[in-house]
Amino acid sequence: MGLILLLAEKQKKSLSFVILLSIASAFLSVGVIAFIQHKLLESNGPLSNTLIQFASLLIGLLVTATVAQVALHKLGHKFVYYKRCELVSQLLNTDIEQVEKVGSAGVLASLNTDIRNITIAFVHLPELIYGLVLTVVALVYLAFLSMPLFGVSVLMLSLTGVIGYLLVTRITKHVKQVREYDDKLYHDYQSLIDGRKELSLNPFRAKRYFDETFSVNAEGYRNEVTQADILNGFAANMANTVVLALIGLNFYLATALGWATLEVASTFALVVLFMRTPLMSAVGSIPTLITANISMKKLSSLELSTDRSLNPKSAKTKVFNSLELVGASYRYRSDSDGDSFGVGPIDFKIERGEHIFIIGGNGSGKSTFARLLTGLYRPHSGQVYVDGDEVTQANWQDYRHQFSAVFSDFHLFHQIVDGEGQDIDSKDVDEWMVRLEMAHKVDHQQGQLSDVRYSQGQRKRLALMMSVLEKRGSILLDEWAADQDPRFRKLFYRQLLPLLKQRGVTVIAITHDDAYFDAADRIFKMDTGNLIELSKGNLAQAHQALETVVA
Repeated sequence: MGLILLLAEKQKKSLSFVILLSIASAFLSVGVIAFIQHKLLESNGPLSNTLIQFASLLIGLLVTATVAQVALHKLGHKFVYYKRCELVSQLLNTDIEQVEKVGSAGVLASLNTDIRNITIAFVHLPELIYGLVLTVVALVYLAFLSMPLFGVSVLMLSLTGVIGYLLVTRITKHVKQVREYDDKLYHDYQSLIDGRKELSLNPFRAKRYFDETFSVNAEGYRNEVTQADILNGFAANMANTVVLALIGLNFYLATALGWATLEVASTFALVVLFMRTPLMSAVGSIPTLITANISMKKLSSLELSTDRSLNPKSAKTKVFNSLELVGASYRYRSDSDGDSFGVGPIDFKIERGEHIFIIGGNGSGKSTFARLLTGLYRPHSGQVYVDGDEVTQANWQDYRHQFSAVFSDFHLFHQIVDGEGQDIDSKDVDEWMVRLEMAHKVDHQQGQLSDVRYSQGQRKRLALMMSVLEKRGSILLDEWAADQDPRFRKLFYRQLLPLLKQRGVTVIAITHDDAYFDAADRIFKMDTGNLIELSKGNLAQAHQALETVVA
């Protein structure tokens, strides 16, 4: 029911038109039965005129029923299309920390499973609407024929409805569990894909993973969906049995107790048989609607951004002359009562064109600081200033426009675009292809890379090219040189970084390449969430600090 209300909220006029067509179709369906009884069976006039009238009724029924179903299908799939686009837009506008909280597997499950469930529900929605409308119209006609028989029919259908409601409650419980197992299975699939190398090298680990993780969740899914289908099948069979029993009971009440004539009882039987198939289809569509409503709630539970627009403001933000973090801190949410990890408070200031190196051990907070500095994480306390002006929530996206980055978990797109999302001049692309020694490996045409399936070091070179060509003025590199061979690593520090400095590009690099510390203007050490600046120009101190990291 919630799905219909949501559709009515989005497409009120269109849905009203479809319902009116369904009502007209239902009246024509019952009209066909009434015409057969009162015209064809009792006709004393010319048969040709009666057949023409009958054919007209059938054509009218065909047209209205078809138009109603086609309109509802188009309306439903249009809704699903906009819902899918809306969901992706919300996802793109959601802060990365919320997406990380949900997890990529959970997001993929919603994009795939939940949208598919809603689509299936809309496929069956015409059956539900037509079945319900036809049942109501048929009952009105039955009341016109005989109120006593109509009263008995309503009583039996009401009792069936109560039992059906109890069954639907139990079905809903199982379907909710099915959806939870969907999330778990998506996590399992992601582990299988991400860990395929480790599982291939250790088949015993693969066997335990299959037996103790995947198989458990797959079996749980099977058990829950089986229970839901059993209850749904029982509900459908019960409805079918009640309809057939209703026919027999009406004949008994009419003939044995004299509640109605045999003619009325026969018409009752014909009408009930006629509404049986649409009614069964309506009952059969209920589980898909239950599943869709659960999926709608699941989508809401993602807590994505309410901003559904994809019209970013111009990214032509003035490149900063100075950028400063004052007492900025960020702390991760803890799933337990223990203390959660965080960074800060951090005081950090950088001038345009500076090259900053950051060192630190695993888990020291370097990557968290990188996300905080680039604006992907919003500080829980403290302030951020650009050229002396405080960055507020209203202009937070403008602050992000100051940076491009190559994170350790970067994604390489085929598209080559600048900071405004526009195509790049081929000459600029060719220049950096040559400088990064990738011109012989990859082609580019119409702003697209021919391929991105290269070694990690080569993919990082292409990612660096993408970041430089965005022309944001500041680039953050997270362990970028770690996957480069010694020769190209030297080229990066001795040729590419000086070129970027010459062009006024600010670089913040997380690195442990102590042989090239002299390429930095300043060096910082991240230690258990605290950022410490090492003595400027004292490379011995920087080397000593690095030794404490690797010790």
